[in-house]
Parts: sequence; structure tokens; C-alpha cells
Amino acid sequence: MAGPHDASSTTTPSTTYANETGGLILHADVLVIGGGPAGTWAALSAARSGAKVVLADKGYCGTSGATAPSNTGAWYLPAGAARDAEVDRRLEKSAGLADRRWIIRTMEEALRGLDELGDDGYPFPFDEDGRPYRANLRGPDYMNHQRRRVRRAGVTILDHHPALELLWADGVVAGAAGVELRSGERWQVRAGAVVIAAGGCTFLSRALGCDGNTGDSYLLAAEAGAVFSGMEFSAQYGLSAAHATITKGLTFTFASFYLEDGSPLPSEGGDRSTRIARAMIAGHKVYALMNKGEAHEHDWLVRGQPNCFLPFERIGLDPFKERFPVTLRSEGTVRGTGGLDVTGDDCATNVPGLYVAGDAASREKLVGAISGGGSPNASWAIASGVWSGRGAAQFAQRQAGVLGDPLSTRLHTRAVHALGGAGLRPNKTAAGSGFTRELIAAVQDETLPLDVNFFRTGKRIALARAQLDGIWAAARDHLGGTGRELVRAREAASMAATARLVWASAQARDESRGLHRRVDRDGSDPAQTHYIRSRGTDELRVSTAPAPEAVRDLAEEALVS
Repeated sequence: MAGPHDASSTTTPSTTYANETGGLILHADVLVIGGGPAGTWAALSAARSGAKVVLADKGYCGTSGATAPSNTGAWYLPAGAARDAEVDRRLEKSAGLADRRWIIRTMEEALRGLDELGDDGYPFPFDEDGRPYRANLRGPDYMNHQRRRVRRAGVTILDHHPALELLWADGVVAGAAGVELRSGERWQVRAGAVVIAAGGCTFLSRALGCDGNTGDSYLLAAEAGAVFSGMEFSAQYGLSAAHATITKGLTFTFASFYLEDGSPLPSEGGDRSTRIARAMIAGHKVYALMNKGEAHEHDWLVRGQPNCFLPFERIGLDPFKERFPVTLRSEGTVRGTGGLDVTGDDCATNVPGLYVAGDAASREKLVGAISGGGSPNASWAIASGVWSGRGAAQFAQRQAGVLGDPLSTRLHTRAVHALGGAGLRPNKTAAGSGFTRELIAAVQDETLPLDVNFFRTGKRIALARAQLDGIWAAARDHLGGTGRELVRAREAASMAATARLVWASAQARDESRGLHRRVDRDGSDPAQTHYIRSRGTDELRVSTAPAPEAVRDLAEEALVS
């Protein structure tokens, strides 16, 4: 059975984390960490399953996270030819790592969720025939609507309450503890099960809505012994105007691209992002001009994607008539693919009592080695939220039966152990906020540059691993703080832990596949059509597991022979 000792941590767990300084102590059947789409769907699902639910958000549930400031599509595909075609298309693009069954069940659950939203009054736009177009979600409206639904369901929402560590009791995850940002006071929620839905990691790249995504979910789970999958598929970069943070690809389908001397961006050498990355690494500035399409299409684009054009309005630039410089911003595992490994249909992890939803989970089963940005991720947030919330509620209910008395009573009395290490309890003297900033910058040096992470080599991967091992050792010894500084220190530790998982997984994949672009390895190796699993904090362990399609192929070959 997995447990906190599997994390290879040298920190002795504390049994009095919240009581040391007072602060809020709550009890729940299910604690949901994260208040984005996946977190709110998980909270609703758990509450509908009869659980008492607390949702803790690092920001303000309804406005924080990558979805709130954005528009996104979703899979609204009833059974039929269109759905079959999309399933086949996803499998073909997945480099052998997606799973047909998981794609279909995600589509079906997303369809039910989107219909539920419409029936509950969500203002979907209308198509040309006057019917609700349920394949589109406007982030601000969506998340505001979800917050209201969660509150109506009786869920307790803790805004501005970042979770800093998980709690452990009786061989299972037993809640979490953190800091309330405004007061700096500690809080603790003791729970029968926990759903982690706090997103992925973009390493503070300034991609819109993502600077709260610092890998917090990963470090919490890693310290409990959780297994990750697909962390090598983290080199997703979004195209953005250089003066803006919005990485919305739709607007750039209307653009032509140029180098600083006015010559067109070379048309050879891969997709658009790859060609831009090559030019930028070579020292060129790249410019865009939205000169494709007709005037009425431009008007539709501005009305449909207003947040994409606000940065241009602020500087007085007309992107349809004037060139503007562009850049590529890391979207890491938010619109990459890797995350916590899902071990069952209920989105359980390998750690008892710990469930996962949304971008915190690996989405390899949906999209394989490529980005899940857009419809897959939005649909996965709904589906995994529903499954994990229900699974966590059922786990808590089973715990109550095993313990032989009402779970809420037992939660008041059982001894809990806090699992947090780096950033919370340094082995030596904490070095202060300046050290935290230096450590974050050092992690970014090993994750953000295009010539480090967009294009990879075996030699650079090995160097990144060595650098990050040193960064992690320094974090364990000296990273800490109080109040908001404690939160920032924990974020720095989370980014370092995430980066180490990324490069350990990348080193194990000695080929190019999807987002894992090895310029010193030409193409994919069929023998490596498998998942890369990783785990640990101080000592990392990496293994492989066969992909579902590969297992079926082997079984079919055996039958034929």
C-alpha cells in the first residue's frame, strides 16, 4: 500500500500542525482542493453523493485559474458519426498512448454535464438555427455559474485558502492544511477523502490565468507517495502577443508571420509553433499581422474573443493593420498532458483516500503525447470532476463503515500527521524571501527557455536534472517563511519538485514523441509506445507501463499466432 514513506522524505511528520498556532479546524467527508471547473464539478458530485464537502481554493472560486478569464470549447458529441470520427482522430494523433474507452466515457460524461448546465440556466450562445450551442463555454460566465451551484449544494467554500500539505491517518489521506492568505493564519480540514483539483504547473510563465498553477497539487501528492504519468509531455507553449499574456490560438489563425526584416516566417520545418521557436532560438524577432479573412470575420473575432484584443486596445495598436511582436509562453502541464496517474474509473490515485481531477491528472488516456488544450481538457474537467467527487464520497462512506462509527465523529478524534517538507519545514535555517525568488528563477532557467524545453537533447536533459537536484537540496535545507512568504516558498518547492519529475521522465523516453521533441533522436521508437511513470521527492523512481492500445495489439498478435 502506498503511503507517505514512499515519497522518500527525510522530514518527520508533525501531528500538531494547525494546533501549533491556532487557526481554523474543520471536518468534512470530502475535501476538494482547487476551485476551477474540475474542483467545482467534484464538489457538486461529492455533495450529491451525500457527503459533507469543503472546497479550498488558492484564489477566489469563480475567478481564479486558467478557465475563468478564457473561452473554451468542449466535446458536445452525442453518439453517432461525428463522435466516432473525433474518437478516431484523437487516437490517430495520440502517438499510440490514448485509450478509446476513456475518450468515449469522457465524451459521454461531458455531454451529460453540459446538458445539466443548460437545464440549470447556464447562458449558452445560440447557433444560426436558434438552438443552444453547448460546445462553447465562456470562462467568466461558466465559473460564476459553477460557484453559485456549489454554494446551493451546501458546500463550504474557503476562498484564499491555499493548501500547503496533506494530512495522513490510519493508512489513508485524511485532509489537508494550509494558510489563509489575508490573515496569515493556519487552517486544517480533516476529511475522509481528498480530491486534488488544483491544476498543473506553468512555472510562472505569465500565461493568462496560470500564475496560480505552480505545481502545488504535485508536491502535495508526491509527499504522500503518489505516482505520476506523462510528465515528459510538458513542453507545451502557447502563442501570445509579446506585450500580452493571452495564449489563445484561434485569433492567430487569421495571422501571417514575419521576421524583423519583413520577410515571411519560413514555411518549412514543422508546425507554426515549431517554426516560430526555431526562429526565436536563432535570435530573430517574430511578428504577426492579422491580415487573413474578411472584415466581417474580423468583427466576429473581436466580438467573440474580446479579452484577446484588450491588450491591443490598451496600446492603441490595430492588429489587423499593424504588425506586432509575438512570443511563446510555457503552458507546462496545464495544456500539456502529464499529471497524477489515474488508477481507476473513479479517478482514484494509487494513494488510499486521494483522488484527482482536471489538469492535476494525466490526460494521456485522452490525447496521448500531444496537448489536451481546448475541448479535451474542458471535457475532462467535467468528467473527472464528477467521477472523483463521487469516488471520494464513496471512499469516505466506506471508511465510516470500517471504523464502526459515524465518520464525522471519528474525524474529531483520530490522530493526523502532516506530510509537508520542503518550503514548510526546512532542515536548516530558512533563508528568507530573497532566497525564494532566487530559487524560482533557477527553476525557470531549467524549464522555460525554448532551447531547453521546447527542443530537448539528452545532454541538456542530464544537465537540467543535475541542476535541479542541487536546487531541490537547497530548498529542503533553507526554503521557508511565514504567512504569504510561506505560500511562496511552498510554490517554489512545488515548481522544483515538478521540474524534477518532468526531466526524470524525459530522460527515460529516449526518442521523440508528441510534445517530447528530442532533436538528437529522429522520430519515435515503436518499442517505446508505453507510459512513463515517476514518483518521489528526494529520491525519484521511474518505470514504464504498457499503453492500452499496445496491450490490445499484443493480445491480437498472440491470438493470431
